[in-house]
Amino acid sequence: MIIRKSPSELKKMRAAGQLVRQILTELSEMATPGVTTLDLENVAEQRVNQAGARAAFKGYYVQAAGKRFPTVLCTSINEEVVHGVPSAKRVLKDGDILKVDMGVQLDGYYGDSATTVPVGTIAPETQRLLEVTQKSLDLAIGQMVAGRRLFDICGTVQNYVEGHGFSIVREFVGHGIGTNLHEPPNVPNFIDRRLSNPRLRPGMVLAIEPMVAAGAPDTRVLGDRWTAVTTDGSNAAHYEHCVAVTDNGPWVLTA
Repeated sequence: MIIRKSPSELKKMRAAGQLVRQILTELSEMATPGVTTLDLENVAEQRVNQAGARAAFKGYYVQAAGKRFPTVLCTSINEEVVHGVPSAKRVLKDGDILKVDMGVQLDGYYGDSATTVPVGTIAPETQRLLEVTQKSLDLAIGQMVAGRRLFDICGTVQNYVEGHGFSIVREFVGHGIGTNLHEPPNVPNFIDRRLSNPRLRPGMVLAIEPMVAAGAPDTRVLGDRWTAVTTDGSNAAHYEHCVAVTDNGPWVLTA
């Protein structure tokens, strides 16, 4: 069942989303050559604690991995798509692209967002990957209008990304969000006919998160049981916003 949120609940989700946005902005500015992903993790944890919030990912049990996620952030570099674990051994280098994904629970409601940060100077084709992925998210947000359907969002991402020669990573999808980090419905970045295609209604909140590969879409999970990488070693990008359907159009809670 898709849970629709009241205006007062959306305000609480906006507060959680803004905390995530503020922290991601600070981390993006920190992400320069020589910085480790653990440096970013330490700042993120400090900011979450200072705000009186709770980190959404740290301690989150994932059945496929068979254990709880160990950190506040997911930090994934280059061919790593999602769920990379921060480490003092992972030092950012010029030309890297860093995906930072984080969520918080504040006053009982969740916010969740991700961005891809260029480290130093990146290759023009890599820059194009980032731009296409981010634009696909912007276009998908434009579909978050009452009366449209879930597949309008999914198909918009797929058509734009594949139309520009990149691939949709299919193993990982967006989701509903609210008093739980993951709520119905799943929000794939392609049209999956196995799923229902619900109509969008005011009060629905979706975490839309295109994950796009420069090469083939296939992924595998590394031996740490967390980090998902492209099987062909091509770069991947990831952007995410939490978006509410309102009577006045889309409201990006994490913008």
